[in-house]
Amino acid sequence: MLPLDKLIRFSFRPDKYLTPDEVADARKHIATYWEKVTRFHPQDDESLLGIPKPYLVPSYQEETGFDYNELYYWDSFFMVQGMLDDEHKELVTGILEDLMALFKRFKVIPNASRTYLMGRSQPPFLTTFIFDVYQAYDPGDEWLKQAIEVAKQEYSTVWMGMKKPNERLVHQGLSRYYDINYLHDLAEAESGWDMTPRFNRRALNYLPVDLNALLYKYEMDFARAAKIFDDKREAAKWEDAAELRKKTMNALMWDKIRGLYYDYNYIKEKRNTVSSLAAYFPMWAGMVDEKQAATMVKALRRFENKGGLATTDALQVGQFVLGSVPTQWAYPNGWAPLHYIVIKALERYGYHNDARRIANKWLKTNLNWYNEHGHFLEKYNVVSPDKPPVKGVYPSQTGFGWTNAVFERLCQDYIDRPL
Repeated sequence: MLPLDKLIRFSFRPDKYLTPDEVADARKHIATYWEKVTRFHPQDDESLLGIPKPYLVPSYQEETGFDYNELYYWDSFFMVQGMLDDEHKELVTGILEDLMALFKRFKVIPNASRTYLMGRSQPPFLTTFIFDVYQAYDPGDEWLKQAIEVAKQEYSTVWMGMKKPNERLVHQGLSRYYDINYLHDLAEAESGWDMTPRFNRRALNYLPVDLNALLYKYEMDFARAAKIFDDKREAAKWEDAAELRKKTMNALMWDKIRGLYYDYNYIKEKRNTVSSLAAYFPMWAGMVDEKQAATMVKALRRFENKGGLATTDALQVGQFVLGSVPTQWAYPNGWAPLHYIVIKALERYGYHNDARRIANKWLKTNLNWYNEHGHFLEKYNVVSPDKPPVKGVYPSQTGFGWTNAVFERLCQDYIDRPL
C-alpha cells in the first residue's frame, strides 16, 4: 500500500493505460500474499478432508473469525492463472493433483474439501486446468492421458449423471446445477453464483448457460486430447457430442434479438430474462460463430460500467430475487473470474481492443482500492468503484485469491507485453 502522501488514484479515462511502475507495488503485495493462503493438510481432521499436496485457500482473515482452510474447486482454477510459471510449478501441479485426488476418492470434486460440502460440486474447469498445466510444464502425453481419464470420469459420473447423487442431466442432453439435498438454494451454491437473480431461487429448474458451455469445453478438450493420442475415431465422437450440445444450446438459450444466451427453465420451457455475464462462457469455450460473437460484443454495453463489467445488467423491477437473500452476483458488483472469462472470450474472437479496454478498467478498479485500503476485495462495485460492493449472504472478504491472481494475469497479458 502506498503511503498517504503518495496515494495515487488512477483516471478511468479509456485512453489512459497503466504502466509497469504503477502496478509494481500491488504486484509485490500479491506475490507475498500467497504464503498467507497456502495450506498443507494431508490427513483427514474432523470435517477437513486430507489431500496430498499443498494448496491455496481464497482468503485469510483471522481477526474476523471467517478464515478458510479448505480447497475450493473453481477458486483453485482461477487462483493459478497468475502463476503458470516455473517458480510456481510445484504448487500449481500439486493443486491440480489435489482436485483429481478428491475425485478418485469420492467420485466428485466437491464444492470444497469439507465433509459438509460434499453434496455438491462447483463449475467444472478440470479439463482447462489440465491443459493449462500440459502447456505450461510439458509433463508428457502419458500424464495427459491419465489426467484426461479422470476428467472423463468426472464428466460422465457427476455432470452427465441421471440419478442421485448426481441427478444433473435432465433435459435434451443438457445438465443443471444440483445438490444431493435437492434444495434450490444449495444447487445455486454449486453454480458458484451464490446468490444471483439468474435462477429466481429455483436453480434446479434451470439449464445454466455457463455449465453447459463448460461441458462443451470438456467435450472439445476430450477431442483435442484424442487427436494428440492420434485416435481419430475418439476425437470424432467427442466433436459430435460437442456439436449436438451446441445446437441444443442455440435452440433453447440463444436470443437473436438481445444477442445473448440466457439460462433455460426446462420446467416452464422458456428462457429467463436476466442478462448476465454467464452468456459469455459459450464465447470463451469457442462455440459461437463470428456473427454471434459480433452481436455479443455489441451487447457488452449492457454490462460495461466505469469500473468494469457488472455481473448482470441493471435489473428491472420484478427481476430481483424474492425474499431477503442478498444477490451479490448481480449489478452493481463485478467479479474477477467473470472478467477473466469475458476478456479471454474477446481475445479468442479477435476483439483485442475491447479486451484491453475492459482489462484496463478492471485493473484500475482493483488498483485504486488497493492503493487506498491496502488490500484487494473478493468483488467490486463497478458502477461506483469508490463505494463498497453490495454484500452477500456471507461477510465481504478481503484478500482475495482469485482477484489477486486475475490482477497478476492481466498485468502479464496487458502491461508486461507491449502494445
